[in-house]
Amino acid sequence: MTSTHFLVIIRKTGKKYPLSWKKVMTIQEAMNNEKKAQPFSAQCPSRDILELIGGKWSLLILCLLKSGPMRTNLMMRSIQGISQKMLTQTLRDLKRAGLVERRSYSEVPPRVEYSLTPLGATLSGVVLQLEHWVVDHYEQVAAAQALFDTRQSE
Repeated sequence: MTSTHFLVIIRKTGKKYPLSWKKVMTIQEAMNNEKKAQPFSAQCPSRDILELIGGKWSLLILCLLKSGPMRTNLMMRSIQGISQKMLTQTLRDLKRAGLVERRSYSEVPPRVEYSLTPLGATLSGVVLQLEHWVVDHYEQVAAAQALFDTRQSE
C-alpha cells in the first residue's frame, strides 16, 4: 500500500457490517466523499471564498496577473484608485487562498513579484470572461440604470 492510500471502515446507517469489511480508498476518493461546498447556505465557509474572489480589487488583480508576473508598483499604476494598503491586503488574501504566489529576489534594490498559482490560473480565465462581459455590456447596463433612476424619480 502506498502513502496515497488508507483504510476506511464503511458503515451504513441501520446496517451493521463486521469490522473486517474494509475498503481501500485513495485520498482523492476521500476528498470526493467530503461534504461539498454549499454557497447558498449561510453557514458554509465557501462564502468566504466568494467574498474574496467577488471583490472588485481581487477581480482586477487576477485579470492583471493573467498576463504574467508583476511587481506591486506596476499593479498600483495599472489599477487606478487602489491604495497601497488595499493592494497589499488583497494580495495577502489571494496568497492565503492559494491563488497568488509571492516571489522575493535577493537583489539591490529588493524586488518582489506576484504571479498566479496553477489554481489561480484556473480562476483567472473565468475572471477574464467576466471582464470582457463588463466591457461588452457596460453601455447597456449604464442605460438600464439611467432608465431605472428616472422611473424611480417620477
